Amino acid sequence: MNLIFEQSTQNHQCSILPPCDVPKVELPTKRQENLNLPELSENEISRHYTQLAENVHGVNNGFYPLGSCTMKYNPKIDEEVASFKGFTNIHPLQDRKTVQGVLEAISLANDYLCEITGMDKMTFQPAAGAHGEFSGLLLIKAYHKSRNDEKRHKIIVPDSAHGTNPASASMVNYDVISVPSSSDGCVDIEALKAVVAKEGENIAGLMLTNPNTVGIFDKNILEITKLIHDVGGLCYYDGANLNAVMGWARPGDMGFDVVHLNLHKTFATPHGGGGPGSGPIGCKAFLQEFLPGYQVVQKDDYFDLVRYEKSYGMVKEFYGHFLVVLKALAYIMTLGKEGISEASANAVLNANYMKQELSDTFNMAYDGICMHEFVMSLEQLKHDYNVSALDVAKAMLDYGIHPPTMYFPLIVHEALMVEPTETEGKAQMDEAIKIYKEIYKTAIENPDIMHEMPLNTVVRRLDEVLAARKPILRYQAE
Repeated sequence: MNLIFEQSTQNHQCSILPPCDVPKVELPTKRQENLNLPELSENEISRHYTQLAENVHGVNNGFYPLGSCTMKYNPKIDEEVASFKGFTNIHPLQDRKTVQGVLEAISLANDYLCEITGMDKMTFQPAAGAHGEFSGLLLIKAYHKSRNDEKRHKIIVPDSAHGTNPASASMVNYDVISVPSSSDGCVDIEALKAVVAKEGENIAGLMLTNPNTVGIFDKNILEITKLIHDVGGLCYYDGANLNAVMGWARPGDMGFDVVHLNLHKTFATPHGGGGPGSGPIGCKAFLQEFLPGYQVVQKDDYFDLVRYEKSYGMVKEFYGHFLVVLKALAYIMTLGKEGISEASANAVLNANYMKQELSDTFNMAYDGICMHEFVMSLEQLKHDYNVSALDVAKAMLDYGIHPPTMYFPLIVHEALMVEPTETEGKAQMDEAIKIYKEIYKTAIENPDIMHEMPLNTVVRRLDEVLAARKPILRYQAE
């Protein structure tokens, strides 16, 4: 479809703004040049954005099993709560006595999330997951600095980790040590012991998600965190995969000192589209005095804000994306204790159902029971028929479903990582399984056509290398 600028017709216009209710001020002459705005009627504008919406694929209109991203459905009651005027018509600088309900909501979210994660205190300042990682690592750094232990400059990260982990560590000037995975997909415990023995007092901490990015709960998790603690390091939990264990296992009980959460993943607030997200960090009590920003404290029936003396500063304005926190709070309160654990149980059940149903066709990267997601390797298909994971993913677009995550984690060649989430029903998964198998059959019987797919989408296969190296980021008016 054409860009809105390409649809512009001179003198087409509409009046969709309310009457001006403030004094009009003429701009200086030098500010009155032609703005090159598109000219369309209201009907044309409506059609344009309707077509755009129809061409966008989201959780609301189709299967979206994006591994490691937890693209679950966002209940509309959460949006309704976040739109209450008592929450939206306030200002962060107004008197605290006038926003007691807001502060109570933040305090309640803190209590629930601490209970779910096994932490003692939360801050909601971080804007998203990677920002939470950065903030959590600053917390670890502040702790070591307070003990005059600044020689610790190394962070251990498994080779299966999210790419944001080493990036975040680098941003706070830590050196990253990569630890390999063993054949079962978990951390190679002997390799980790060797690193700990060698680096010892240089280790600031470990970053880990459990279950990990191949969908496996690490059976050695207590030994792993103890190894780090025994040499004075701290353990950081990447909460990206918490959806598999919430209500069943807590990072704090696994030995982690700091955790970040993706509210826009695990707690059903909108994910994608540029945000806003929310990546709060939680910590054990011995770290809370270093937390960034202000903390809500309750004194009798009054909620107040305090700033810890040793706080390392601010990572965002005010209190983070408050309305996103509200959506998560509404989600938790709607489900309750039993519902939270049921949601994660169903996420695991769905992933194992799809894995089992597809295992007679696709090669699974790891055998056995998975958690919330599983990884398939198309390396053999690529070798035998020259059909890649990318080809299979592109073919899915012709069937109206979103592809799973491609080429991640890096330790699995030609990887496709599937996470159906608990909000998908059996009928939808059965349809997706049927499509996956049909595509696989096409790849064997007619591999050449796979390189051309998708065939029926609005935009055909793009030159992704050219798009990455020479992106066109703005419309150039003639």
